[in-house]
Amino acid sequence: MATERETRALNRLEAGAGKYSCGEYIQNLDPLHRSEVFTAVLFDRLQRKIRTIDLLYKEAAENWNQTFYLLYFRTLGDSRNQEAYLELARRVSYKIVLRERLIPHAIEAMLLGASGLLALYEPDEYTAQLGHIFEHLAVKYEIDPMQPDEWSLCDIRPANHPVLRLAEAAEFFSQDDFIMDRIMDCRTEQDIRRLFCIEASKYWRTHYIPGAASDSRPKRIGNFKANIIGINLVAVLQFAYGSYTRKEKLRESALSLLEHLPAEENRYIRGWYEATGLKARNAFESQALLQLATEFCPGKRCRECPLGRRILHRIASSRDL
Repeated sequence: MATERETRALNRLEAGAGKYSCGEYIQNLDPLHRSEVFTAVLFDRLQRKIRTIDLLYKEAAENWNQTFYLLYFRTLGDSRNQEAYLELARRVSYKIVLRERLIPHAIEAMLLGASGLLALYEPDEYTAQLGHIFEHLAVKYEIDPMQPDEWSLCDIRPANHPVLRLAEAAEFFSQDDFIMDRIMDCRTEQDIRRLFCIEASKYWRTHYIPGAASDSRPKRIGNFKANIIGINLVAVLQFAYGSYTRKEKLRESALSLLEHLPAEENRYIRGWYEATGLKARNAFESQALLQLATEFCPGKRCRECPLGRRILHRIASSRDL
């Protein structure tokens, strides 16, 4: 049974849960104990993400290449279009992409055609050609295109528009058929950028959307987006695959990769800093802070929280009032 002192401590934790109050406790930890706290919280987050991969792995008939392919599309855009990207990946499978990847523009035609998004724009010579290629491949592989209204396009930045992201994805999957191996070999931020910062085909140098010319500049996944993919796809997939295959070195590699990637910048990470001055030094720490801010603090789940339990244990073990 909790002592009165522990009850008071729990009440204080719960009262400060929405204000990032625990950041002060983390700030005062020495480097070793700070690492222990973040590791415990991060493992909790990775276990949750592994459950998502487990569902995709089963959907992919336990094929890791198709699992990666589904996860890539799930990670490609913003949260509003996450399900639309996944649905597209289901209609144009990785197996089909591999069969057609050596034919010029075939992957781009399949992805853009199956997305239904080309129907929103007046075709020019290039996009009309993509449409004709898709018509042939749609019959060949029985691809039923999505409806354009399945995508959320309001207030979306040009560089993050699904049409452009799909053109970039097409070029990415045209590289080779050993991408899963390259994912497992990523160890640094530079590895992530070399793999994912791929430029879309020549047409997109002067277009953000079909038929509307823009200033000429390469259209590629930038460093910021590549790092997000490194955090939410590469590190998680390495950890999951290492868990499935019992390769502890691969799990360690996933954690090391997060330590080598810069921390995310979002309202949760800013919230910790603004409230207590706590700053995430890398993605390893920012992922742990995100887990606290999104999974434990909102519901005041301090008793279940790895950090909350640590604080309560310290109080219970202390003789100080």
